[in-house]
Amino acid sequence: MIRIVSGTFGGRRLEVPAAGTRPTSERVREALFSRLESWGEVRGARVLDLFAGSGALGFEALSRGAASATLVDNSTGALKVLRSNVSKNGFPNVRVVRADAAKFESIHSFSLAFLDPPYDIDMGLLRNVLEHIEKFLEEDALVVVELSARTPEPQWPSSYQRESSKKWGETMVWFLTFSRQTGSVEA
Repeated sequence: MIRIVSGTFGGRRLEVPAAGTRPTSERVREALFSRLESWGEVRGARVLDLFAGSGALGFEALSRGAASATLVDNSTGALKVLRSNVSKNGFPNVRVVRADAAKFESIHSFSLAFLDPPYDIDMGLLRNVLEHIEKFLEEDALVVVELSARTPEPQWPSSYQRESSKKWGETMVWFLTFSRQTGSVEA
């Protein structure tokens, strides 16, 4: 079990899938969301949480004022836990979707996206996922990618501009801004 750190649902407990996930720690979520809130990125956001696992990132965003959250995972165990967490905690405006992150489809657009894949994800697959979700992102959407601190920085697709990065313990987080304008990305 983990808990939501702050906001309307602060302190509520979340189930975690028995295997195959690595929930973002409370310490990292607190620091991450403090940064996102200081940038004005959470309140009213339409959130996409890919590789959702327990849904901790999406639920934390809802607790802090996000308008909606779409939680996407392909694991039967994770989907069961996600649905249970929604039901037990009464989270509003949540969609739980069974889909492969690289094949996910949506009629909704998103202003904030979290990608917290398994640490051993192939960088080519990560790039494919980022390119695939472009059609669902709003202009200037913020995309947060969480990987192991030992992972070299991925090469981002040209439609993403790295704004900053931050290391918290064994976790490295990259903050990217999405733009439909083709541009160059510094590695």
